[in-house]
Amino acid sequence: MVKDDQIIEFQPNIFWLKGKDTSSHSYLIRGDYKNVLIDSGVDKEFSRLQKSLLKVGLKLRDVDIVINTHEHFDHIGANRYFQDYALIAAHRFAATKITLEDRYVTVYKPGDLNETCLKVHLWLENRFRFDLGNYSLEVVNTPGHTSGSICIYEFASKILFTGDTIFAGGTLSYIGGSGSVGDYINSISLLATRKIEELYPGHGNISKTPEEDMKKAILNARALLRDEEGVEITHFRELS
Repeated sequence: MVKDDQIIEFQPNIFWLKGKDTSSHSYLIRGDYKNVLIDSGVDKEFSRLQKSLLKVGLKLRDVDIVINTHEHFDHIGANRYFQDYALIAAHRFAATKITLEDRYVTVYKPGDLNETCLKVHLWLENRFRFDLGNYSLEVVNTPGHTSGSICIYEFASKILFTGDTIFAGGTLSYIGGSGSVGDYINSISLLATRKIEELYPGHGNISKTPEEDMKKAILNARALLRDEEGVEITHFRELS
């Protein structure tokens, strides 16, 4: 067991690598066949992510697949450190924006004008599955926050990695430039039909009350459509 307040092993060989400031959390699944990292966070926090990987016994090249839950900079920024060794995977609507450098949507601002362009090797579709042996991950297309948003469902433990689609308490993230409140409500409604024990979001705390939080998220989104005051919306990206 790793003793570090920035690393928590919630399930056997599933690690929560906590993000810092604007950076998303990353989740590591150590599989029997392949090791998967869900979201890489911002590039400036890569050294912190690398140290966390080393603490759980993995070098950079031991990560076989990086899955991005969507195309925003705080989830994809450190991809460039993995893309020469690992498969980078994202929904096809996210992949187009990442690879074509659509910075209006991704808000990605490289610090070096000669920086290598970000790559996506595997363009995902709904119901795509990763069989890791000990775990099986299913891609669930959940447009709303962005058009390319996905959640990742693990069948055995019934956990859902949600990116910025659902947060603990049903708090809404802002709806991105390619997103839609209507699509968001539909996506959450479909997720609510699944048996889910815990939600692992891209920011904030883990949710152990997924059914309650999804109901709150839908209510908050409907209130947002009516332009009501008092809807709690969390902004995790830098707008400057």
